[in-house]
Amino acid sequence: MAESATEPMVKHFRLALLWPLRLLPVAGTSGAQQRPWQILRDMGEACPWRELEHDAELEGSIFQERHYTEFVTFLPYVQQFLYGEGRLRRDDADADAGPPMRVLRRRDVAHVRIAAREGDPPVMLDVVHVHLYFFFDVDVVILNVEVAGNDLPLSQVQELMYRAGRAYPSGWNADGRALHSLATAEWIGRDGSVLARTDAHERAAFMTHVSRHRAPRIAAHWAWLMQPLASAYAEQGGALRYRQIEYHRMPLAAYLAVDDPRALTRNDFVRLGLVTGAGPAEARDEHRADEVDGGALPYATPHLDDFERRYCYDRFWSASGAAPWTRYLCSGHALVVVGDAKSAYFTDRERGVLAQFRHQHFLLFLIAHFQKASLLMFSERLVEALKRLHVADPASVRRFKRAIRASFEGFLRFTHRYWFHDIAEQAQTRALFRMTTAHLGTDALYAEVKERTADMNGYLDADSLRRQANTVVRLTVVTIFGLIGTITTGFLGMNLLAEAESPLAERLGYFALVFVVSTTLTLYTMVKSKRLSDFLDAVSDERLSTWNKLRALAAVWRRGTD
Repeated sequence: MAESATEPMVKHFRLALLWPLRLLPVAGTSGAQQRPWQILRDMGEACPWRELEHDAELEGSIFQERHYTEFVTFLPYVQQFLYGEGRLRRDDADADAGPPMRVLRRRDVAHVRIAAREGDPPVMLDVVHVHLYFFFDVDVVILNVEVAGNDLPLSQVQELMYRAGRAYPSGWNADGRALHSLATAEWIGRDGSVLARTDAHERAAFMTHVSRHRAPRIAAHWAWLMQPLASAYAEQGGALRYRQIEYHRMPLAAYLAVDDPRALTRNDFVRLGLVTGAGPAEARDEHRADEVDGGALPYATPHLDDFERRYCYDRFWSASGAAPWTRYLCSGHALVVVGDAKSAYFTDRERGVLAQFRHQHFLLFLIAHFQKASLLMFSERLVEALKRLHVADPASVRRFKRAIRASFEGFLRFTHRYWFHDIAEQAQTRALFRMTTAHLGTDALYAEVKERTADMNGYLDADSLRRQANTVVRLTVVTIFGLIGTITTGFLGMNLLAEAESPLAERLGYFALVFVVSTTLTLYTMVKSKRLSDFLDAVSDERLSTWNKLRALAAVWRRGTD
């Protein structure tokens, strides 16, 4: 009964990493006003990214039955967001008519060679695809890398999930090795050559960069993969630049096909769902279905009392159904599905759970993280606008107003085009999407950004009304005092000076003199309009005595009364 269990093997493993970033077009370049996919397209052969067309002719295209199933899963307004209109509905004159979401792919990376810890033998995983997701009218780009492997120990899979998706190291140990990052990470080309490798262990380079720029330095293998897009603080130029807007750990979706899912302990599921890495090997016991040992679980037992309720979707965790003993784990940061490798439906790439994971479930995960990244981007825009505001500089005030108006308009377009609470009526897809957004807290984030944007826009509206009111007051004062002269000179309908028959030069002289005097009086009245307005208010107040009204008149020429 005390015999230790053999570690479960993951017969097939898929890992899809997402990296949301904010796009920063380089000002002053010819492509600054272009859409980002246009900029990459115009680079031609110099750019490794090529746009995907899912609506090409069926024969010989990438559009397969699994893509059809993916399409019909979502509600119509989500379909419009993901796919746009078909090619036949587009205007041929507009080369960029199409879906709001654009996908670009690079095909030069075939494998990735990685080792989780120092001394571990490297593992070669297949790179299924490398995609860039752009979104119309939103300055967000999402890098997606999907890798696959077979016959891996569960502990190794847990470590790879924990360490793979890190844009830069969080620190280093006493030996100078990066903490929580991969010990080895190399992109391998189709010819077997090493295209790029991580430099996470070069502590001095990362520390110098943060000291100089107060911004993290992207690890070399991720920076290479994004090219020709460049980090905002990279030395090399680029028509498109990006900046991190979320935590350095990339969100991930994982698929694990194991021999017997029921052999996985609660500790295994906790570590998979919360992506905490592998636990100590000695903690595994064939007969310990419920871990109570604090050394086995990654966190304290009371903290994990409600793990199954909060993070597990167990609708298919039973012996019945097409794919028995299938469990979904969702923590916001991760979406993990675990099932039986012996189930034909679970491993089916066209109609089974694997196909659903790579299409429907991946897209719902992508949409949730796109919404969060967009909201963080709008919040960052407001902060930047305030940082650049100098109240004493009229040009800065005008730029601030334009920035706030643009953010408000962009947020409205985002709300009506990309913001929705339900993406499908299918129970599983709807439930997983709601779990993901609940853990990400996007509803609360949306309400906060909406309130801040509305406050900024309301401030501008109030300021405009205040300025208009001041202008009306000044014009009213000028009109009132100008009315005195107008009535005085026009009472009898005659001119004080009858110079109609005078020589032209004399009449022009009188005209110039009157023009200068009237202009001076008008300008002077406008200068004193604020104080004159206070005097008029005092005159109209029946509660004030004559003496107080005379004091209000005298205050017009007294200094320091404003």
